[in-house]
Amino acid sequence: MTAAQTRPYGSWPSPIAAELAASLDGRPEYVGTVGTEVWWTEPRPREGGRRALVRLRADGGAGGGHGGGGAAELPAPWDVRSRVTEYGGLPWTGAERAEGGPLVVFVHFADQRLYAYEPEAPGEAAHPRPLTPLSEVGGGLRWADPVLRGSEVWCVLEEFTGPAPTDVRRVIAAVPLDGSAAGDRSAVRELTDGRHRFSTGPRLSPDGRHAAWLVWDHPRMPWDGTELRLAGITRDGRLERARTVLGGPAEAVAQVEWTAGGTLLAVSDRSGWWNPYRVDPETGEAAGLCPREEEFGGPLWKPGLRWIAPLPEGLVAVLHGQGASVLGVLDPESGDLVDAAGPWTAWQPTLAVSGTRVYGVAASPRSAYEVVELDTATGHARAVGAHGVDPVDPAHYPEPQSRTFLGPDNREIHAHVYPPHHPACRAAAEELPPYVVWAHGGPTDHVPPVLDLHIAYFTSRGIGVVEVNYGGSTGYGRAYRERLREQWGVVDVEDCAAVARALAAEGTADPDRLAIRGASAGGWTAAASLAATDVYACAAIIYPVLDLLRFAEETHDLESRYVEGLAGPAQTLAVRCRERSPVARADRITAPFVLLQGLADPVCPPGQAERLLAALRGRPVPHAYLAFEGEGHGFRRADTMVRALEAELSLYAQVFGIQRTDVPQLELRLEL
Repeated sequence: MTAAQTRPYGSWPSPIAAELAASLDGRPEYVGTVGTEVWWTEPRPREGGRRALVRLRADGGAGGGHGGGGAAELPAPWDVRSRVTEYGGLPWTGAERAEGGPLVVFVHFADQRLYAYEPEAPGEAAHPRPLTPLSEVGGGLRWADPVLRGSEVWCVLEEFTGPAPTDVRRVIAAVPLDGSAAGDRSAVRELTDGRHRFSTGPRLSPDGRHAAWLVWDHPRMPWDGTELRLAGITRDGRLERARTVLGGPAEAVAQVEWTAGGTLLAVSDRSGWWNPYRVDPETGEAAGLCPREEEFGGPLWKPGLRWIAPLPEGLVAVLHGQGASVLGVLDPESGDLVDAAGPWTAWQPTLAVSGTRVYGVAASPRSAYEVVELDTATGHARAVGAHGVDPVDPAHYPEPQSRTFLGPDNREIHAHVYPPHHPACRAAAEELPPYVVWAHGGPTDHVPPVLDLHIAYFTSRGIGVVEVNYGGSTGYGRAYRERLREQWGVVDVEDCAAVARALAAEGTADPDRLAIRGASAGGWTAAASLAATDVYACAAIIYPVLDLLRFAEETHDLESRYVEGLAGPAQTLAVRCRERSPVARADRITAPFVLLQGLADPVCPPGQAERLLAALRGRPVPHAYLAFEGEGHGFRRADTMVRALEAELSLYAQVFGIQRTDVPQLELRLEL
């Protein structure tokens, strides 16, 4: 056995190159079943960032994707992704045709049209054919969360009525499968009246007589309060007697489903935790199926997310836990809950069922996200898709430590610590490692402890990472996420700083070599931290929110009122902006930073970044600004991710005094 080399932290060689981390970025999403087949979407960073539609045939299919288990069903440039509310949602649905073979309906990202696809149909019929009209690219008509019903597909229709991001209406609509609406907007039947600002797609009862869906309105976000709507379906396919049966301004219903026997199930946080309930359609009375101080649901950022999935014989597959979630099978009659065996420690809210089998997307600290099958008849679970051989020796992966820290007022702060790790390198005993605090986006979201090659990119080089689920994060009950109400830029900043200081105080991290990084809402936290504290030596700020007032004016419709809950009502927003916005407090920023921005970002437009740079003009703050053509909110292209990762590493190397020659040196400018 070769003795470990002694080298300074941050200077260790690593087989995890930026190209490798970029090529494997992203995870499978939107798992569904078509008969006995399993389908899902999967990222293709090397193909311009498109999302491929992957099919796993009943016989196991062909190898594809990130390493096997399924094959891309449609070649480039087909890109299965919706832009409803800009974040998208469930972009496809499918069923077996009477003639045999699947019928799949999907949204193509480039034009946002719905297409029907019948791969086993003869001749030209096997090619995707449009179902909805061609409209203005980036605007016009968008579709999400579809379900097949007879000769139609029912789904969410988002229609822009003017030039502003908030000039938009959303309804549930019925699109004919015969293609008659492809050139005729009037052939699309609207099933709801657009009275509610936001809507999920419908869930249809097994007897076809009822539809259930979720709605909410400004200024609420879907984790603040939603309503479960229920309506009858007439013989001619209209909705009648639509009414609210659960939820309201202070109760967030995250999901609604029907069992095979026609029972209405919902996931609600009425107890302070998202738990599953049986709902009486007439009275709205809700009976808890498994009351626990755990989350069986999460933030409904996109329509079509599924934390529960009823099985044909009456059991219910559920995702549950505190922080990260695990897969379990619930008996709704007894309340008994049995968890699936296996190495997976975190599951995404996308469950599908076929017979006794449950399918989902899961990961662990040693494996990235993959498609997993649980056979509830045997209890056996296995990876069936998007899995592959480890690209490098797993000995280079970090081992996360899930910990709870104490912040101001002795409040608990949940975090995952990833110490520097290399199988053949160590640092001198007297040296403390540099650490980067990662602030997640959302901010109403959370991060689980799973394998992430972007984290391993740094830890394998000798730079520690700590991901902080600061107050406001989901996964720990409503009270924990309500900590951020009107406190954005305060609680998140304090919690991240408290974790960083604690790591330094206990001798885990070098107090002089601490950094912070974040994207989107995490970019706000990173930039606000530079203006509010002296904890960090530098920061990586990625497609951020930086100006509260202008963000409310510039962003997309979904989040246009979000800041009212995060920072305060409109009448106090100007004051809060002056107190907290990095743009308004730019004179307090002295630490170096790199600012990374997509120029096609509709959520955090480039103007946010540009105003921070303008506010810093004339001040000697070392910085770099990298803007990427064609990138939106969340980098998807491999070349973009490579440049961004290498720029971030170069920043840390320069600020922390680390010698590295394997990445281009980032030019830090002192003046604009």
